[in-house]
Amino acid sequence: MNKGTDPEMLEQQPKQAQKTNKLVKKLVLIVFAMFGFGFALVPLYDVFCDITGLNGKTNDTAAVYAADGVDTSRNIRVQFISQITSGMPWQFAPITKEVTVHPGELKLVKFYAKNESSQDLVGQAVPSISPGIAHSYFQKIECFCFNQQPLKAQEAVEMAVQFYIDPELPADITTVTLSYTLFNVTESVKQSVIAKN
Repeated sequence: MNKGTDPEMLEQQPKQAQKTNKLVKKLVLIVFAMFGFGFALVPLYDVFCDITGLNGKTNDTAAVYAADGVDTSRNIRVQFISQITSGMPWQFAPITKEVTVHPGELKLVKFYAKNESSQDLVGQAVPSISPGIAHSYFQKIECFCFNQQPLKAQEAVEMAVQFYIDPELPADITTVTLSYTLFNVTESVKQSVIAKN
């Protein structure tokens, strides 16, 4: 036996290797679990928002309007707000900042957008409703948020939102705010076109 070799040390090496392997396996399992949880968050978040009415997410599909059922005994104040993400060189604002509607009444409002840059850009508006519980009662028939908005350099446009508020809106809600955040999606549109070709 070599003088430098300790018998206890030789016995502990396989045990230490087993512990290390076990730890590595646990860490790998945790990484996969975190990755899976990250993918599951989006549908879980959508379900949570649908159940609770939080976050004021709106439906991104057109509603069907029936002319009957306007509740003229109630007035709902609808406010419009816009914001632009940083790095988006556009003007973007509601032309009408506020309207009063009866539940069930069809209303059309317009937003103004102008690309103030020297490049063609594509914008995407993402809507949000406040209070959150009102999101399932705010029905959009037509909305510029359903599609991406390409604008040439210095081009300006008016964009319409046609909506009604479901008469089933709880009676204690008298003000609803529709907010749009405008994002620059030019690069993702370019990547999508490249991927298709």
